Amino acid sequence: MIISSGRSRTRSVVVALAVAALTIAGSVSVVTRTINAQAAVGPLAAAVEDEGVDCAVSGLPDLGSLPTNAKLPDPFKKLNGQTITSKSDWRCRRAEIKELAEKFVFGDKPAKPATVTGTVSNSNITVNVSHNGRSSSFSARVELPSGTGPFPAVVVVGGFGADTATIKAAGAAVISYDPLAVGREGTPRNNKQGAFYSIYGSSSGTGLLAAWGWGVSRIIDVIEQSDGRILKADAMGVTGCSRYGKGAFAIGVFDQRIALTMPIESGSAGVPIFRGIPGEGAQSLSSAYGEQPWLGDAFGSFTSSPNRLPVDTHEMVAMVAPRGLFIMDNPHIANLGPRSASVAALGGAEVYKALGAGDNITYWSDVQDGSHCANRSEWRTPLQNNIRKFLLKTGNEPGVIRISSRALGRLADWRDWPTPVLSDGPTTPPPAGGDCAAAVSVNQWTGGFVATVRVTAGAAPVTGWTVTMTLPAGAGITSVWSANRSGDTGTVRFTNVAYNGAVAAGQSTEFGYQGTGTGAGMVPTCSAA
Repeated sequence: MIISSGRSRTRSVVVALAVAALTIAGSVSVVTRTINAQAAVGPLAAAVEDEGVDCAVSGLPDLGSLPTNAKLPDPFKKLNGQTITSKSDWRCRRAEIKELAEKFVFGDKPAKPATVTGTVSNSNITVNVSHNGRSSSFSARVELPSGTGPFPAVVVVGGFGADTATIKAAGAAVISYDPLAVGREGTPRNNKQGAFYSIYGSSSGTGLLAAWGWGVSRIIDVIEQSDGRILKADAMGVTGCSRYGKGAFAIGVFDQRIALTMPIESGSAGVPIFRGIPGEGAQSLSSAYGEQPWLGDAFGSFTSSPNRLPVDTHEMVAMVAPRGLFIMDNPHIANLGPRSASVAALGGAEVYKALGAGDNITYWSDVQDGSHCANRSEWRTPLQNNIRKFLLKTGNEPGVIRISSRALGRLADWRDWPTPVLSDGPTTPPPAGGDCAAAVSVNQWTGGFVATVRVTAGAAPVTGWTVTMTLPAGAGITSVWSANRSGDTGTVRFTNVAYNGAVAAGQSTEFGYQGTGTGAGMVPTCSAA
């Protein structure tokens, strides 16, 4: 049975509700607009890699204290047991999920290193990284579409499976990223190799997927620092198929500057819920864990007991919200876990809907060709729609959930939690005594530091901001990102750049800078333009 979306907004909601009832009753092929009572909302991409960096995350469970739970964890329930009540609560709830995902699944994805430099040309991006006395470098190839830049860009992980012709025809550049230069496959867990491990050590517990994500984040750093004439740092997408679909998913999950995440047939260790894989006949978790060090070392404790995981991939889908997400799947290959992937999408979509961004997620497994990583005609139009909406910012076509009857997952079988109605207002008071506030955190090392500054609007939105800060004696600024500055020493004024000056009431943006000397004792003040 195929249920088509209707002609009007009201009709689409009715159809979606009907589909939900049928999904519980049995397997159907679903073609519907995502439930969403509001127009698509939320930023297309964040101005920073991690908006929750200042959230105080406490109460992370220990490995030995994890209970067994066959149901998917509640994405709305905080570590302290309370359920979030406001859309603004999601920022720090997402930070909790991120910490759980890193601790038990992927391994740590470090923040921006001390020094990131590089170049952007019409054909190439170079990246040079230095941190704690260690250095590494890598590059990526660039293919520009026709027309005049600057262009949005889609990072194609691994170089196959993506419909690059459609991407370029839609007006986006293609960045061909070799993840193996950053984290090599075929290496033992105690001797990992590549640009990431040259910085953080060959015995790092971080898996390849997080390392690959770190590499793309550094590419975005370089694009942000460029003159902006070739590529747009605030209009980035990522895609890849099979093992590189796993990578594309992780990249979009952990970097909020990615406006559009498009994993293709990612299989075990990708989108499919870990809890569903054993019963579906997909590649086993022990096989996926042992084939390559894709997942972090800590995940080895869960390959035969995923029900002990305090997090699952539906929450990683949710971590992308409210940004664009287009999951492409293959229902013809059970080894890929497509039924479990559809459950992950449906579970994550509940967070999208609660945030009022239900139109920003698409899941599509209703395809005829069963070949792995084939370019499919069924995906061409939604691919174009998503690029227009999230990268070109010229479209507003709503996302769809279209699940093949061959591999239809039922979210009702996997959850015992409701989807709350989240209020629009913040649960914490806005900054007092002014129209914006600023807070700084410092990562200090011998002879230098990196400062991250969070700017938060007060009870009213701001359209521009200035942060003033006095550096300690002997300290000097060597580079800055996501802001302009008035000088390098003494009292320095930082002002917004074009893409992060507008901040909604109670919301935040970030900028950062690297310096020499010590960053201790700096007190920022903020004023709105």
